[in-house]
Amino acid sequence: MTALLIGYARVSTDQQDLTSQRDGLAGLGVAPNRIYVDHGLTGTNRERPGLREAPAACREGDTLVVTKLDRLERFLPDARAIADELTVRQLSLNLGGSVYDPNDPIGRLLCNVLAMVAEFESDLIRLRTREGMKAATTATDSPS
Repeated sequence: MTALLIGYARVSTDQQDLTSQRDGLAGLGVAPNRIYVDHGLTGTNRERPGLREAPAACREGDTLVVTKLDRLERFLPDARAIADELTVRQLSLNLGGSVYDPNDPIGRLLCNVLAMVAEFESDLIRLRTREGMKAATTATDSPS
């Protein structure tokens, strides 16, 4: 049985487009009919239909492919849960062309480090958003 490449793509808002991720997945060898997507769902929301369907479509020995880890997950505990699922099911993870085997200690370490970076990036985005909203509120409250 030939191992399959199963792709997953996600965008956070309905206004965003999946074309670049679909193109990236195709460039990594994923057939268009093997790409599962979530449109308008954030990476901190684990309840995503495409995220359920993509690993479910994988068989032992297959590889789950994403263009970047933050498209898969932005919350460390959920990223670890996904890595645990991949490990139990004997699946590999391809992140933008680099394949990580969560069954290998080094692959598992790299997945965890990348997940921490993705969560950190998400935290920074939230912090900048709050700061921007506060600055906007302060500017509108100031007398002219």
